[in-house]
Amino acid sequence: MHIPFLKTPTAIAIAAAACAFAAIPISAQSQQPAQPQPQHPAQPQSQPQPQHPAPAQTPAAEPDLDTIVNLWRRPSPTPIPYAPAEVADIEAVMRRVVDYLETASPVIVTNTDTKERITDFSKPLPPRVELERGPFAIISYEWGVTYAGMIHAAEATGDARYTRFAARRLEAIAALSKHFSALPAGQRPERYPLRSVVMPRTLDDSGAMAAAMLKAVQSKTTGADLRPIIDRYLAHITTAQKRLPDGTLARDRPMPDSLWLDDLYMSVPALAQMGKLTGDTACHDDAVKQILQFAQRMFVTEPNSKSISESTSTSTSVSESKSISESASVSGSGKNLFMHGWVAGMTEHPAYHWGRANGWAIIAMVELLSVLPENHPQRPAILALLRAHARGLAATQGINGLWHQLLDRPETYEETSASAMFVYAFARAINRGWLDPLVYGPVASIGWNAVARQVNARGQVENVCVGTGMAFDPVFYAYRNVSPYAAHGYGPVLLAGAEMITLRKGIGADAVVHDGGTHYGKVPTRLW
Repeated sequence: MHIPFLKTPTAIAIAAAACAFAAIPISAQSQQPAQPQPQHPAQPQSQPQPQHPAPAQTPAAEPDLDTIVNLWRRPSPTPIPYAPAEVADIEAVMRRVVDYLETASPVIVTNTDTKERITDFSKPLPPRVELERGPFAIISYEWGVTYAGMIHAAEATGDARYTRFAARRLEAIAALSKHFSALPAGQRPERYPLRSVVMPRTLDDSGAMAAAMLKAVQSKTTGADLRPIIDRYLAHITTAQKRLPDGTLARDRPMPDSLWLDDLYMSVPALAQMGKLTGDTACHDDAVKQILQFAQRMFVTEPNSKSISESTSTSTSVSESKSISESASVSGSGKNLFMHGWVAGMTEHPAYHWGRANGWAIIAMVELLSVLPENHPQRPAILALLRAHARGLAATQGINGLWHQLLDRPETYEETSASAMFVYAFARAINRGWLDPLVYGPVASIGWNAVARQVNARGQVENVCVGTGMAFDPVFYAYRNVSPYAAHGYGPVLLAGAEMITLRKGIGADAVVHDGGTHYGKVPTRLW
């Protein structure tokens, strides 16, 4: 290839590259290997920037006067729909999700010996059975959230498809659990999908599934006998799971005596719902204790990343909840975010504000407040903490409506599951009167519009961070992969959609774009 007039070193390099490409056969150029989808970017995603005006040019002709006078009325070029979503539009997004999951999370139980498929779970199962799986397992903490989302979606929409989805799978789990529980331990397979149901060993095994089953029982989603499973799950949470000396739930990974913020969701909603079902006040007291004692260690109120325990008190007992309430009532200038992890043996506690962990925390709070008696002595402390956390989260919402993987690091990518969790929590708190709709309605509204854009035409939820451990450096979080096969996104999207429907039918029915902005309140009849 001859390219004349290339004299500079840069130009010579360009020419060399062009010649090298030209030497590749056309077939090799066109037949690139297929890339796995979706692949997390090699670097944190840069965010689209607001459009800036092009360099000044002399217009061919002046626009008409009406156009000039009303420039302020023109819609801004936002990357997502800006107006509050209509109920029908929210429902359409949710239907895409459930229709996709019907095929991606099937119930396939077969007779191991005959290979026949079993569809009637009201009858005793044959001696040897297998549970097959699709892209998503029907038993996992992520699917516990999904079942809860389906139950809530059914309540908000009246659409029976959500009930059928949850009921069919919970009935299969109940039948399989009864079958494997009856087998002597030596006759159970070494590895089988029901191990976490028959013999739960962790909060991940127990909490989210227990909360969903408790909701299913109370909503009469299914008539299956779920109580034996629920009791096993709650026994693990209340008596078997490791705890610190003050009763705070803990793990011995990645280091001894570690607290994972995730574990607020893996325990509190189940305890809260069990207290509601049985009237056992000890369950509610334990749920309150977990939130307050996690917050003592892990809720960061100061810009310089001090937790409540570092900034107000060295005590970590629930009796010190007044310090939490007082610290949580600080102005919006504080950080008001949770750190992801805390290890008892560390002399300092680096604060990495991972999005989904903060999502687990705020959902745990709204789930508890939804059932905690109004006269519970610690209810004001939980409510104060919720409001402080809401302020911190609202302040970190990105300019495209989503929240970032590390909440206070906008150079990290926008992440969908955490964003959906925050939308659900904000909308639920507005609907229950815990947050001001004028302040937080627009946050939830724009958040939902952004989350809805992450649900593709198939019903997959995109840009969801995969399962994540705990670390104390930003690189670990910033480069975690994303995938629509990360199961963490589906339940939160359903929860968020259901609560947004309730909001748009109730307190937010009059939400409108007025004076160019979204407002959750009645527009005055006389403006000036």
